[in-house]
Amino acid sequence: MVSKQEIMDRLSQVIDPELGLSIVELGLIYEVALMKKKVKGKQQVKIKMTFTTPACPLINVILDDLKAKLEPINDADIDVLIVFKPLWTPDRMSEKAKMKLGMI
Repeated sequence: MVSKQEIMDRLSQVIDPELGLSIVELGLIYEVALMKKKVKGKQQVKIKMTFTTPACPLINVILDDLKAKLEPINDADIDVLIVFKPLWTPDRMSEKAKMKLGMI
């Protein structure tokens, strides 16, 4: 059975190529929900995420990397929903990310 921590660990490996920071550190992951009901023996996982802007030129690159990192989880059916409400702001970034970018 997949855990939320395993999902978050894998999402932490997805790096924004422009900034060199993970999508987790950047605060792009809004929600990871593990559903109680299994479908065809697989744990249902819902991920809500965003991007810094709807016009981000690296959306497909990041999504391809995300898919590659999550694909090895065989016992889960993972659905990734891209949302832009609420809009992303730098406040969502981790302290570590803000420090790396010289914001604090």
